[in-house]
Amino acid sequence: MHRDSLAVGGRLAALGARDLLRQRRTIDAWPRSGDGTQAEVAGQTLRVFCSNDYLGLAHHPALASAQQAASAQLGAGSGASHLISGHSSEHHALEEELAAYTGRERTLLFSTGYMANLGVLGALVARGEIVLEDRLNHASLIDGARLSGARLLRYAHADAADAAERLAAHPNCTMLASDGLFSMDGDVAPLRELAAAALAQRAWLLVDDAHGLGVLGASGRGALELAGLDAASVPLLMGTLGKAFGSFGAFVAGDREVIELLQQQARTYIYTTALPPGVAAAARAALALSQRESWRRVQLQQRVDHFRNGAAALGLPLCASTSPIQPLIVGEDARCARLGAALFAHGFWVGAIRAPTVPAGAARLRITFSANHRVADIDALLEALASEWRAEFAS
Repeated sequence: MHRDSLAVGGRLAALGARDLLRQRRTIDAWPRSGDGTQAEVAGQTLRVFCSNDYLGLAHHPALASAQQAASAQLGAGSGASHLISGHSSEHHALEEELAAYTGRERTLLFSTGYMANLGVLGALVARGEIVLEDRLNHASLIDGARLSGARLLRYAHADAADAAERLAAHPNCTMLASDGLFSMDGDVAPLRELAAAALAQRAWLLVDDAHGLGVLGASGRGALELAGLDAASVPLLMGTLGKAFGSFGAFVAGDREVIELLQQQARTYIYTTALPPGVAAAARAALALSQRESWRRVQLQQRVDHFRNGAAALGLPLCASTSPIQPLIVGEDARCARLGAALFAHGFWVGAIRAPTVPAGAARLRITFSANHRVADIDALLEALASEWRAEFAS
């Protein structure tokens, strides 16, 4: 056997010994049409509490119909990058509708949020400049800074005073970047204070609101709306279409000049095939539904509140989040893996999140909610969760 194969095997064995091997499960069917809260996996029906389909739109028939119609007219694939021949009327319309939705002059579509963040940082930050980021930012923001050649500095999580001090100490800091709603902790960044700090030092402010758009704020326009911030305060906004909007893809919103610069220089935009036009059509349908059916946000928050009240009554130590992301900190990776497996055996699919996704020693059950979740299923989850939690921590 080649020595590299031995090295790979050893690395895999080391991950297994630390309970850090990730298991991929194959979904065979979604038994409730238009629902998305139950899945068939290897003959077992599971109630799904690990999806980011917050508004319950991923299985909505309007998205499927829009995708099918656009695919029939424009093809199943785009065939090329946006700058060659891959930019269809569906892509163009979606960019314009997202610009109106976010209150920006223009938006630019990317294939994924990961690619969007890499593209923005690579295009706008020069080698040797400084990027300042929240310590718990998404991996795409961290990797984007590193790949840009910039010097990456990080401030204490959600600590705007620490961010302001570091910005003042490094006047050549080009960009301040933060998640809007943090995907593993479920808390919201102090965006008003961060915007003021960035403005004082003439730095870009980039907010990744992948998990907040469609959910937070009076009209669901995300963490910026919740904080009362406009485009002048936050010049760069990244959002995704595969979470609350139930489709796929991502976008960056900003003024005309900065979006044109990204179109010309963001490598992750230029050198990849455009999203299938049917996917863009599905995202358009979801965007319209999210605005027309405001009851989805209301019902989602009701489900979250019901879960939190039930967890408090059972003595489960949830984090302070009031968002659809409800983390239950376990601590040890092995213990977290056992709890996740036990819940799975009860028919509940909950994310057991371990390092390196979260810091070592901060493993957690990441419980997420959809507007489509039924109260009875939440109550059943609470019962199973309390039982397994007591059994695990009594041992």
